[in-house]
Amino acid sequence: MNAPRTVSPVHLIRSDAEAIAIATDLARDFATTAAARDRDRLLPWEELDRFSASGLWGITVPAEFGGAGVSTVTLARVISILAAADSSLAQIPQNHFYALEILRSGGTPAQQAHFNRLALQGRRFGNAVAEIGRRDFTRATRLIREEGGLVVQGRKFYCTGAIYAHVIPTLAADEDGKQVMVFLPRDSEGITITDDWDGFGQRVTGSGSVAFDRVAVEPDWIVPFQASFERPTPIGPHAQIMHAAIDLGIGQGAFADMLSFIRDRARPWLDAGVERAQDDPLTLQGVGEVAVRLRAAEALLHRSGRVLDAAIREATEETVADASIAVAAARALTTEAGLLAASKLFELTGTSATLGDEGRDRYWRNVRTHTLHDPVRWKYHAVGNHTLNGVNPPRHGAI
Repeated sequence: MNAPRTVSPVHLIRSDAEAIAIATDLARDFATTAAARDRDRLLPWEELDRFSASGLWGITVPAEFGGAGVSTVTLARVISILAAADSSLAQIPQNHFYALEILRSGGTPAQQAHFNRLALQGRRFGNAVAEIGRRDFTRATRLIREEGGLVVQGRKFYCTGAIYAHVIPTLAADEDGKQVMVFLPRDSEGITITDDWDGFGQRVTGSGSVAFDRVAVEPDWIVPFQASFERPTPIGPHAQIMHAAIDLGIGQGAFADMLSFIRDRARPWLDAGVERAQDDPLTLQGVGEVAVRLRAAEALLHRSGRVLDAAIREATEETVADASIAVAAARALTTEAGLLAASKLFELTGTSATLGDEGRDRYWRNVRTHTLHDPVRWKYHAVGNHTLNGVNPPRHGAI
């Protein structure tokens, strides 16, 4: 397996507009080879180096640490732009930005300065949070105190981006059973990364396994995690809005591909009485349905970003709850719009759109896989309970 390089030089993005412009340029290039990467499961090492060197991995670094400190709306737009081109590439940095938000909410000033500096230097943070085989969602990975110091012991799965990471933020339970985030250098002795993700979608996200065999830990690598959810912080909705942006982007990519196919290759149904597929009245109805859903989902996504930015500026019980509900609504609609767009792509174009070499099936496989990240039915429950009963959603990061 390849090891991540530290790219140099790394561009310093200075504004929201610049971040969106750079993401748009990168997406245009990434889209040309996305189908081949998905089909042949080609891990995107070169693309990630370009992605890192572009400066986009540092756009949320606050101005006080030298970054652009872009708005959450801009972050969501950047991710959706990239997801429309290649949704695996768009998902890989999700946990990177999540880790930076954990640091912002719970890290010490010294930790924030150190890890934000790494982000601006093009270092990528991965993920070793989830575990399999535990229905109660507790974590068996432990932070243990031994005679020589602290060590991490355990095994993780769904470790999106860990293969490509320079630093692997790892969730572990300390001696008191409290969850902490440990920022482990990828090259630490005792870390084994296995590329064993074989889901039918999001195939090159690197979402495999990471094992920790008595990995030594420095005290200043440890950041509170559980404590950050015992008080109002925007960590949860910040994580969720990026997932919503990925689903929206996949839907937008599928929709753009569908429009091109209808214009250039599709045939009208014989009973339509028209010569061009784009004049078929039922095709027009279907296109309009997808367009409305995607536009509504995009509007909810951007609205939730503005609500979340308010919670970041001032985190209170109510502002964080409002952000969680706004993001839950966006996630519900981006899930449905993304799935609709990926399905209508084939319904409105016909059998020739299913040809394997062209890879259009990746849109449906990717959005179906990614939307399973956490159940949309519980998003509706949270919105309904808040709307009807005034009950704030739980602060566990998955609403």
